[in-house]
Amino acid sequence: MDAGAPSPSRNRLSSVANAARVLKSFSAASPTWGVADLAERLDLSTSTAHRLLSTLADEAILEQDPRTGRYRLGLSVFDLAAAMPTQRSLHEAVLVSMTELRSRTGETVQVGVLDGRQVVYVERLDSPNTLRVFTELGRRADAHCTSSGKALLAFIPAHQRDKLLKGWSLKARTEHTITDMETLRSELGVIRRRGYAENRQESEPGVVSVAAPIRDQSGYAVASLSLAGPDDRMDANRSTYTEVVKSLAKTVSLQMGWRGRSR
Repeated sequence: MDAGAPSPSRNRLSSVANAARVLKSFSAASPTWGVADLAERLDLSTSTAHRLLSTLADEAILEQDPRTGRYRLGLSVFDLAAAMPTQRSLHEAVLVSMTELRSRTGETVQVGVLDGRQVVYVERLDSPNTLRVFTELGRRADAHCTSSGKALLAFIPAHQRDKLLKGWSLKARTEHTITDMETLRSELGVIRRRGYAENRQESEPGVVSVAAPIRDQSGYAVASLSLAGPDDRMDANRSTYTEVVKSLAKTVSLQMGWRGRSR
């Protein structure tokens, strides 16, 4: 089970749980699945995987490619996503600030949300510069080695943060990645005090990013606004970029209902 996930309920239905696992298998990196591949991934029998996929296709949550036989997300998924008021309000709140941030810096702008020990990038505006940082929308990354992830970890409720950090084996992505838990805890404390997080080539060589939390009315982070680019361009404008990211993240937070009270 993912860290931070709720404990199984006594009312849990295994068929519904398996259907949820099927849907979570689809991503930008794996947009289609065949029956046998999915059965192997989820440790299900081929017949069970087939029934799950067929049922979800009957409900238009998935659709099957008649040529290849593989399954992909169906149109009903978009209807369900549109019914999420929090995500819709986040999308509406960040759009203007993201555009302004890219206009003022010329670098790649992203919005991330926390899912367990990973950050998921749900909004992105690419840099217009020739040398860009390419990040797929919907891509996941380990939270401990990204500015977005660290900004989120620093500003979620303490009990939630402690639950995520407990037992976490921090994997090295580059020679600069934090792999010691006490070092990470210390950095999260610094991030809470100064209001922003940095990724200095911790997830990818040559790439630097800065992120600040987007807070809702509770004062806790529901997303992060980040700016990423090559280390030479980012370092040359480090202080300016940091201040503009913090300022625009605060603007979005106020639109989300935050009233400036720290937690």
